[in-house]
Amino acid sequence: MLQTTDDALSLTLAALADPTRRAILARLASGEATVNELAAPFDISLPAISRHLKVLERAGLISRGREAQWRPCRLEAEPLKHIDSWLAHYRRFWAGSFDKMDDYLATLTRGNPDGRKN
Repeated sequence: MLQTTDDALSLTLAALADPTRRAILARLASGEATVNELAAPFDISLPAISRHLKVLERAGLISRGREAQWRPCRLEAEPLKHIDSWLAHYRRFWAGSFDKMDDYLATLTRGNPDGRKN
């Protein structure tokens, strides 16, 4: 059975898998927006945008407020922090791999400033 944090990570990654949802999050990074404002750049229906918003909300990536007649959406960054923490392990792996590659390249080019073989 998956742990709760794993379940949340799975929800977040699944929500981010769609380019429309990533574009919505990018727009919300600059501030709150209504559903109509979020839908404007897309050639899809309002119900389709609403379904995308529900996925993002279920993953905790957005929240919806209530102000008079409209419900502004806002970005919630906490799930993105969890992804960053999860990726940190792999980032260390890649950094170590690049360090090893740098060392290897240095041994190949030692004595040849232009990097060509003799």
